Amino acid sequence: MDETKKTEIEAAAFERLVDHLQERTDVQNIDLMELAGFCRNCLSRWYMEAADERGVPISKDEAREIVYGMPYDEWKSKYQTERS
Repeated sequence: MDETKKTEIEAAAFERLVDHLQERTDVQNIDLMELAGFCRNCLSRWYMEAADERGVPISKDEAREIVYGMPYDEWKSKYQTERS
C-alpha cells in the first residue's frame, strides 16, 4: 500500500471514530478514560499536536470543536453528567 492510500484510509478511520464519539453522547469522557485510556479531550489534543507538527496552528478550542462537533462548553452543558 502506498503512503497516500494509507493516509486516506487512516483519515477515514479517524473521521469514523470522531463521528461515532459525536453520536455516543451518552458515553462520558471518564468512562472512556477508565476503559480505553483516552477520551475526547485526548483525541483533540492529539489532533492539535499533529497539526502543530505540520505547521498548521490550531487552538485547543478549535481542536475540541472538531472532535466534539460543537464548542466544548456547549457539549459539556448538554451531555456531561455528574460522575456516579
